[in-house]
Amino acid sequence: MTGRRVVITGIEVLAPGGVGAKDFWSLLSEGRTATRGITFFDPTPFRSRVAAEIDFDPELHGLTPQEVRRMDRAAQFAVVAARCAVADSGIDLDAYDPYRVGVTIGSAVGATMGLDQEYNVVSDSGRLHLVDHRYAVPHLYNYLVPSSFAAEVAWAVGAQGPSSVVSTGCTSGIDSVGHAVELIREGSVDVMVAGSSDAPISPITMACFDAIKATTPRYDNPEHASRPFDNTRNGFVLGEGAAVFVLEELHSARRRGAHVYAEIAGYATRSNAYHMTGLRADGAEMAEAIRVTLDEARTNATDIDYVNAHGSGTKQNDRHETAAFKRSLGDHAYRTPVSSIKSMIGHSLGAIGSIEIAASAFAMEYNVVPPTANLHTPDPECDLDYVPLVAREQRVDTVLTVGSGFGGFQSAMVLARPERNRG
Repeated sequence: MTGRRVVITGIEVLAPGGVGAKDFWSLLSEGRTATRGITFFDPTPFRSRVAAEIDFDPELHGLTPQEVRRMDRAAQFAVVAARCAVADSGIDLDAYDPYRVGVTIGSAVGATMGLDQEYNVVSDSGRLHLVDHRYAVPHLYNYLVPSSFAAEVAWAVGAQGPSSVVSTGCTSGIDSVGHAVELIREGSVDVMVAGSSDAPISPITMACFDAIKATTPRYDNPEHASRPFDNTRNGFVLGEGAAVFVLEELHSARRRGAHVYAEIAGYATRSNAYHMTGLRADGAEMAEAIRVTLDEARTNATDIDYVNAHGSGTKQNDRHETAAFKRSLGDHAYRTPVSSIKSMIGHSLGAIGSIEIAASAFAMEYNVVPPTANLHTPDPECDLDYVPLVAREQRVDTVLTVGSGFGGFQSAMVLARPERNRG
């Protein structure tokens, strides 16, 4: 390991309620919600009929008709976000050795929408048991393999270094960025274009979550259906989106006069080896990931100014996470604002971890803690400061953001101002 310090110099976000980082942060800081009744398909047969959809026109955002034809919606998100993040960073990638520019993209469910749509075509709406491949799009294979996401982004930015997809369920968005940071730190690359993308709002995905009753059936009030840490919550709201970053070494960024959003000071991931969907009540595995992250960042628990929670809106997760914060931060957990942006933009599975990294960076950029929307009746077992309803202005120098995913994955990351004292 070289000990290189890694910073974020470019950000783009595609999220429900607004395409682009500016609109994304406006929605969060104003505490507005982007959850609504599903419009992508007829949701009537499903238990859960709400989602956080993006109003996205791929050609309006620079994709050619051929690219739209070739790429699944999630890949389109990733490519648009990558191009915009590079532009935001001001970096001239042509000036770099392309073999030292890499890509990591996280995704939990890959090209779900494309596969779902194409199955509907080749099976004649499910009528044919033996599907007719002649009706499939020519690029159907790209929908099958999530590696196509990283390939598309690498082509879009001209990166010829390490290129990979990280798929660890709902922690994919943190883990993909964490992997990118490690590649820069070890000296394998100089620049990484990293983030995550998912577009899972399809009948098959809704059916999967209906089966385990993980998503909310509160479709009569879709704008207020996502209620993390609220005693009336009854499941999460499925979302979609992407966030992509330009990551580079701190001194290199400063030499070229780049704007630095934040340093990624620490990252760790752990697994509970316990249950595919169950969580231990004591939050031990998430707490361990947080402990290791703080150690790597050379940060004390008392240095954390804000915790960007996973906050999915299920009772099991919210209580597990609350226990993890108390276990890892001690008494400081009671003095630290915690919030869940899923209350406003839903849960975009593998993409949400990167989107929450972006929210954490903007919280530092603007010294504003985004709120937990729809939190009117706190769960008495979730007794921390969850910033209900309204954003809070305060100095934010160090942020802890966490993720929890099916399979027992628990990940944590610390973002900090580079000029802060470390250790």
